[in-house]
Amino acid sequence: MTPQQPHVLVVDDDDRLRKLIRKYLSENGFLVAAASDAADARAKLATIAFDLIVLDLMMPGESGLDLAHDLRRKSAVPILMLTAMGEADDRIRGLEKGADDYLVKPFEPRELVLRINNILKRAPAPAEPPAEVKMGAVLFKAERGELSRDGRPIRLTDVEQALLAALARQ
Repeated sequence: MTPQQPHVLVVDDDDRLRKLIRKYLSENGFLVAAASDAADARAKLATIAFDLIVLDLMMPGESGLDLAHDLRRKSAVPILMLTAMGEADDRIRGLEKGADDYLVKPFEPRELVLRINNILKRAPAPAEPPAEVKMGAVLFKAERGELSRDGRPIRLTDVEQALLAALARQ
């Protein structure tokens, strides 16, 4: 994985389509995770920061519309709706619920990649990492690679410094 490789979550209950999308996006420079329904997506979203979500509307349990609406209230992660529901009212409802774009199935895989790239170009740049990260009594100064507890320095190896710096950037 490279730092520029966007991380995409594909949420679709169709196992075959989900695997095909995952494979195609991976072959086109994306890091891809997949979820079979809204509950699975929520579990992944709780632990991983994604750059974009490709979201099916019609899923068992919680619908993609409901998930998008809930996500939009607490997150700015871009959402591309990917669904068989292609009527104007469906597209409008999806955009009203928080989708950044809407693509109707069946679709051309290249168009999916282009739409994802266009959305990501418009997405705000990630915030600058903090110069210091405080974790209870422990303070890490990222630029200097220094770790201290209650003001007392803690010795770090080069690998430990690099690991903490990477974590601080994230």
